Amino acid sequence: MGMRQDTEQYARHTAGRTSGPRLDGIHVPLITPFDRDGEVAAGALEALAHEVLDAGAAGIVALGTTAETAALEEAERDLVTGVCARVCRERGALLTVGAGAIGTRAAEASLARLARWPQAGAALVTVPAFVQPSVAGVLAHFARLAAVSPVPLVVYHIPYRTGQALDAAALRALGSLPGVAGVKYAGGGIDQEAVALLGDLPEGFAVLAGDDVYVSPLLALGASGGILASAHLATERFAELAGAWRDGEAVRARELGHGLARLSAALFTEPNPSVVKGVLHARGRIPTPSVRLPLLPASGAAVAAALKELEALEELEEPATPRDPAAAL
Repeated sequence: MGMRQDTEQYARHTAGRTSGPRLDGIHVPLITPFDRDGEVAAGALEALAHEVLDAGAAGIVALGTTAETAALEEAERDLVTGVCARVCRERGALLTVGAGAIGTRAAEASLARLARWPQAGAALVTVPAFVQPSVAGVLAHFARLAAVSPVPLVVYHIPYRTGQALDAAALRALGSLPGVAGVKYAGGGIDQEAVALLGDLPEGFAVLAGDDVYVSPLLALGASGGILASAHLATERFAELAGAWRDGEAVRARELGHGLARLSAALFTEPNPSVVKGVLHARGRIPTPSVRLPLLPASGAAVAAALKELEALEELEEPATPRDPAAAL
């Protein structure tokens, strides 16, 4: 497809847009399941998308890191996005698509491709990795991308992978850019910058937890939701956690948060998404636990440990009485 066609699709895609996506609740960055021949198992992907939405997820993410996007060919990336777009159209759910690149021009081209999928409601774009631009350079990068993107941007802040640390002031400046709707915050813990950011957010700017183990404390501090690979499993519990913090049910939220943190820690004992895939396969939800090189399949011990934590969560008792949001006011 040429640049002119992309431009025409962009105009159609953005016509009538008046507000950004609703970035709250739990969003699941879907794995890419493979069949026994190593090809994308599109049917299993579609089933997973429906399953997590049935279980309470607010949306799904296509082509995140968890999808092994770097190991997919272009036609496979289009297949994955198309499957997810179809499910979100049927379900009325938010579809976020991973896009971007280290270079700004390449990132623009990546975002332009999203005009092919009108169901896409947001793009997850990582802070440029490895090159370590200045904060001013990061702001200029996202200002350019937001100006040309057919959908609002969610900045993916993950400094332990990008090598680019951004403090609360820098993230606040990003959140003030027109077209930037939120940030996936994966700072590696709860630090002073996370507290400062959540204590003074730009209007309309959402913080989504990106470190699965720390989703509960981030929600307690005011995050609106999370983009969590662990939420392929115990999706209902993750959704319940977000609702409990929103409704002021701190006791229930703490109980859920501790159990989900243990599950998340078990799922990340080996490189993601190896253990997640191992557990999904053990539960019969995907045809194989295969990942593509340079990743390797999860060890049996890691899968067994994660299954144990998952079973403990499934046995957790429901609240004694139904939650009444009005009672928390």
